[in-house]
Parts: sequence; structure tokens; C-alpha cells
Amino acid sequence: MSESETQIKELQRRITAAMLRIDRGLETLSTPATSEADVLRLTAALDEERLANAQLEERVRAIKARQDESVSKLEQAVKDQAEAARRLDGALQQLQAANAQLRENNAALRAANAQGVGDPTLINRSLQAEVEALRAARIADRAEADAILGALGPLVAGGTPVPALDGAMPTDATPGDDGFVAGLTEDK
Repeated sequence: MSESETQIKELQRRITAAMLRIDRGLETLSTPATSEADVLRLTAALDEERLANAQLEERVRAIKARQDESVSKLEQAVKDQAEAARRLDGALQQLQAANAQLRENNAALRAANAQGVGDPTLINRSLQAEVEALRAARIADRAEADAILGALGPLVAGGTPVPALDGAMPTDATPGDDGFVAGLTEDK
């Protein structure tokens, strides 16, 4: 066999193989890839997935809303605690100033007594400074107690806010039959 005959036979073989591939391709195109039942099954599965996706999106929205609400409550609690700390700091500074005045007056009173001179003005100033120191101590104690109650109140009262010591009752706290809010006692 000559070289040209070999080439012709090779080309015939390739053409025959190509024709077989074309026939198989035409057979595939003539028969539908999926039956109508498969289309219905796939459509139902797609609808189920869409429903599941919508449910998951709704859950995500609900979780985000709860998280945003929790963050808002925490931010407000931080603001409330900062305000209570500011009030406590002011009361403590007032107490320190009153105690410093009391120490000065007492030192002057001791010096006058050591000289044997009882000065009624020094005694009066000393008593006034002592009264002011007691008032400042009471204010500081009240501010400290308010700060503590503000932090622990919801835990102690089972979620009911605890009123401040100034007697102001929160609008959502209702006294029971005995006149007390749950977890609180009368101390006035």
C-alpha cells in the first residue's frame, strides 16, 4: 500500500468515526434530557429551597432586631451607670470638701482650747462644718446606694426596676397588696 492509500484509509476511518459521533449527538438531541416528571420534581425542589431561604432570611432579620434591641438596652444601661458614677463622684467631692473644712475648724478649735480661750464663733463654725459633712456623707451614701440598686435592682426584683432612694417610683413598677414592689422593703 502506498502512502496515499494509507492516508485515504485513515481519512475514511476518521470520517466514519465523525459520522458515528454525529449520529449519537442527533439521537441525544431528539430525546428530551429530562422528562416532565423530572421538571416537576426539580420545580418543587426549587420552590422548597426558596421557602427555606425566605424562612432563614426572616430568622436572620428577627435575630438582628433582637440583637439591635439588646445593644440599645446595653447602651442605655451604660449611660445610666455613667450618670450614677458622675453623681457619686460629685457627692464624694462635696464630702471631701466638707471634711476638709471640718478638719480646719477643729484644728482652730483645738488651738483656741489649748490657749484656754473658748471662742463661740469657732465652736459654731465647727458645728456647722460637721452638719455639712454629715449632709455630704448622706448624699454620697445615697448616690452610692442608687448606683448599686441601679445595677442589681432588676436581678433582685425579678426584672422589675428598683426605685431610686429619692422615692421616685418607675412607671412600670406596681406595688402589691402590701404596698411594696416585689423584692423591696420600706426604709423611709
